[in-house]
Amino acid sequence: MGIFDWKHWVVILIVVVLVFGTKRLKNLGSDVGEAIKGFKKAMNTEEEEKKDPNAATGNPSLNQPHTIDAQAQKVEEPARKD
Repeated sequence: MGIFDWKHWVVILIVVVLVFGTKRLKNLGSDVGEAIKGFKKAMNTEEEEKKDPNAATGNPSLNQPHTIDAQAQKVEEPARKD
């Protein structure tokens, strides 16, 4: 006879149903399910982007990597005469 006795859980369930109502609990269950599905979908798309970053954007993987090789130069302007 502890907190995990099935009789205690039945009483807790009855109190929760009386406080929130069955309709609200049904909506809560579906909302939690949709949130979990959305989370799983986001995790899967993130893993796919890590594997092939061009697959999600539809860009072909030609000419990889796209880098610019340049050297910065300081440009001096002529002194102004006022």
